[in-house]
Amino acid sequence: MKKSIFSSVLALVAVVLMSFTGGDTNFNVNSGTSNAHWKGYKVTGSHEGDVKLKSGNLKFDANDNLIGGSFEIDMNTITCTDLPAAQGPSLVGHLKADDFFGTTKYATAKFVITKTVFQGKGQCRVIGNLTIKDVTKEIRFVAYTGEKDGVKTADCFIKIDRTEFNVKYGSGSIFDGLGDKTIYDEFDMDVKLKASK
Repeated sequence: MKKSIFSSVLALVAVVLMSFTGGDTNFNVNSGTSNAHWKGYKVTGSHEGDVKLKSGNLKFDANDNLIGGSFEIDMNTITCTDLPAAQGPSLVGHLKADDFFGTTKYATAKFVITKTVFQGKGQCRVIGNLTIKDVTKEIRFVAYTGEKDGVKTADCFIKIDRTEFNVKYGSGSIFDGLGDKTIYDEFDMDVKLKASK
C-alpha cells in the first residue's frame, strides 16, 4: 500500500514538472543560412549591406511559440552592398574602425531574449538585451516565426540607436554644425534566423 502511494506521488510530481518544462525545445541557429542586413541613413542618402551570424539558439514551447534564445553577430564580416566594388571597402573599413564599431576590440555583438509576449500565431513581441562595444541596452521588436521542413525561422526588423552604444561619429544629436555630413542615429537591422535541432 505504501509503495503504491509512493508511486502515485512520484507520478504526480512528474506530471507537474512536465507541465512546466515539457515540450520546450532548443533549436541551433544555422550561421550559414541565417543573415542580418543593415541599413544606415545620412542627410544625403543611405548605405546598406550584410553581416553574418556567428552562433545562436531559439527556444520554442509546445505550442510553437518563441519563448527564448540568443544570437551573436560577427562584426568583422560587415559588407556594403550598395556601393561599387572600388568604393565599398573604404566604407567597410571605416565601419570597422574605432569611429564606429571598433571590430578589432569588439569582434561580436550579441542579443539575448529576456521576455516574449504572444501576439498571435507566429508573431510575438520580443524584449531583450543587445550588447554592442561592451554596452548593453534593452531593446524591443516584433518577431515573426514559422517552420518549414523541420527548420524554425524567426524574422525580426530592429531599429537601433547607435549612440546608445558609443557609436557617435557624425551624429547630429551630439555634434553641431555637421550639415550634410550628418549621419542619423538610428539604423535598421533585418535579421532572418534559421534554426534546427
